[in-house]
Amino acid sequence: MPIASLLDTLTLAISVRDRHASAEWYRDMLGFELIQHIDEAGWSEMKTNSKGVTLGLGEHAEPAQGTTVTVFGVVNVELARRALEAEGVRFEGETAVTEGMVSTAIFHDPDGNVLMLAQDLTGGN
Repeated sequence: MPIASLLDTLTLAISVRDRHASAEWYRDMLGFELIQHIDEAGWSEMKTNSKGVTLGLGEHAEPAQGTTVTVFGVVNVELARRALEAEGVRFEGETAVTEGMVSTAIFHDPDGNVLMLAQDLTGGN
């Protein structure tokens, strides 16, 4: 039985220089639909053509090309984190909270790949 109870959502987060221009490109080239731009967080999210999968666009001055972070939706990020830590899973830093938006915790698989847990704080999920 899995340690962390995951939701049926998955976000693939990528680093981009201009979220608005990237959102237009993903809309025009791949048919993705804009869910939201959150300017104060430097984040945009797009609905992909795969059920339950979104694309997150994180804006950075120098994007980390070729790096995609898989973000697993969870009901309670702290409970999921504690359960994984009890099994020896390595987390990076503290759980980050953007009030009214999201709570996230970055962790690593055995090969050092970066993964993330995210709890929706908007009341939408």
